[in-house]
Amino acid sequence: VQLQASGGGLVQAGGSLRLSCAASGRTVSVMGWFRQAPGKGRQFVAAISSSGGRPKYGDSVKGRFTISRDMAKNTLYLQMDSLEPDDTAVYYCAARGSGITVIHTASQSYPYWGQGTLVTVSS
Repeated sequence: VQLQASGGGLVQAGGSLRLSCAASGRTVSVMGWFRQAPGKGRQFVAAISSSGGRPKYGDSVKGRFTISRDMAKNTLYLQMDSLEPDDTAVYYCAARGSGITVIHTASQSYPYWGQGTLVTVSS
């Protein structure tokens, strides 16, 4: 599985960005976003399954970020609104293999990772 993330950039606080992650290779089930700020561990942001169930969000992004998925294009999205300086991080997309419907928030549960895209929010 290859995951290619894009869409990061520099934005002012209160602004919006949309990240994309294109998947290729074998079929994946759950796809998600994690982020890692300088000097901090990898943090769960959001994830969505291929079964159409309710997405899961990290507490710090609930109500501001929206995860979605275009199954026809095999692409994952993260719409980020009301961005805050604390959202500054490298954002990674991640995926699990086929046949999995339960969404896990631990990064160790995801065997496939993209290269990361940097999001910088200025105050």
